[in-house]
Order: sequence, then structure tokens, then C-alpha cells
Amino acid sequence: MMLEHVSAGLPLWAVVSALGVALVAGLIKGALGFAMPMILISGLSSFMSVELALAGLMLPTLFTNISQALRQGWQAAWGSVRKYWRMLSIMVVLLLLSAQLVSEMSDRLLLILLGGPIVLFALVQLAGVPLRINVHRRRRAEWFSGGVAGLYGGISGIWGPPVMIYLISVDTGKRDMVRVLGVVFLVGAVALIGGHVVSGVATVQTLSFSALLVIPGMIGLWLGYVVQDRLDPAQFRRWTLIMLALTGLNLLRQAVA
Repeated sequence: MMLEHVSAGLPLWAVVSALGVALVAGLIKGALGFAMPMILISGLSSFMSVELALAGLMLPTLFTNISQALRQGWQAAWGSVRKYWRMLSIMVVLLLLSAQLVSEMSDRLLLILLGGPIVLFALVQLAGVPLRINVHRRRRAEWFSGGVAGLYGGISGIWGPPVMIYLISVDTGKRDMVRVLGVVFLVGAVALIGGHVVSGVATVQTLSFSALLVIPGMIGLWLGYVVQDRLDPAQFRRWTLIMLALTGLNLLRQAVA
């Protein structure tokens, strides 16, 4: 009875497959600092309902982001909050406001508008074309990237790529970038769970299933940390851009589908 409750009624093969997807998602997140929700929702929804897949990613995303944000200690995490308070504050405000516009927007148009610029930015950077934000314009750029992240995040649930583009453009170091992403994603993960407790997607049964995925997700995260620590800054930047490009292509694929 307890097993059926935790498995959310899924057959054994589906539960084992879900554990494997969570392990891979955690590994990539540990190595690069992002992409866990994308991998989980894409992988899980291929053999279960989208609603259950969405619920399944909630707790692994929350716990891995807590670990990522606090990996260098709470003082470093708080320092990131203080440094990027403009980005975080405008992101949260516009995320909450834009969430009310979901029914008014075309999903296909939104995905194209988000995925297209992401792919273009990543490919240009991989081609070696420099894109740097002037130090005197960084404050405005921070407000802008946080605003774009919030607008898209409230409507689509995706707010990481605009923040990443800003961090890459100002040459943020590897450790700082991963920590800042952890803080940003942690804020979003809390909002995601709260919103879907209200919507009914997050129930005792679905969150029990989500809790099951925390274990392989965290194991994968710790293995990914080992990979991240061995990547030099150039390798880290390259693989981050590759994953960013794949993220944008996945958004465009969803728009076409």
C-alpha cells in the first residue's frame, strides 16, 4: 500500500525509469548548475502524465537548488542575493504578475520568442564572437535580464536562460555563476511548489513520488559536483553554452510540436 502511494500508481518499470532520469538530471545539474527541470519534464513526461511529471520534479529541484546555492556557505549565498538584488527583485515581481497572463498568451509564440534568442546567443558565443556588457551599463542590464526572466517565468515556468545570458556576458566566474543560478532557481522552485499546491497538481501522493526522486537526484548532483570541480573555466563555459543551445532548441521543438 505504501509502495503504491509513493509510486503514484506507476508500474515498477516506470518508477525505475523515473529514478534513472532523476539521476541523469542531477548529474548534469551538478556539473553545469542548471537544466534539471528541463531534463526531468522531458524525460518523465515520455512515460507518465505531464501533471505527474511536473509534480515529480518539484522536490528534487528544490533540494538540489538548496545544495547548489549553499555549497560555499550561507554567507556566500547571501552575498549573491545582495549583489544581484535588482535582478532577483524584479524577477519575482514580474513573475507573479505575468503568471496572471497565461491564458492570454500563445504558448507557441512564447516558446519561439524565448528559444530563438537563446539559441542565437549560444551559437554566436560558441563561434567565438565576443559579447560583453559595458561596466557602466551592467545595472540596467541586470534590471532588464531579471525583468525578462520574470515575464517569461510567470507564463512558461522557464526563467533561467535570460539570467544565464547576463551572467555569461559579464564574465561571471564558474563558482559564482553556479551559486547565483542556485539562488535564482531556489526562489523559483519555492514559488513553483506554492503555486501548484493551490492548483492541485501538488498533492500528498504526487509529492510522495517527488520525494522518491530526491534520492537519485541528490546522488547525481554530488557526482556532478566532482565533474564541475575538474572542469577548467574555458571547458565550463563551453559546455554551459552547449547546454544553453540545447535548451533553446528544445523550446523551439516544443513550439513546433
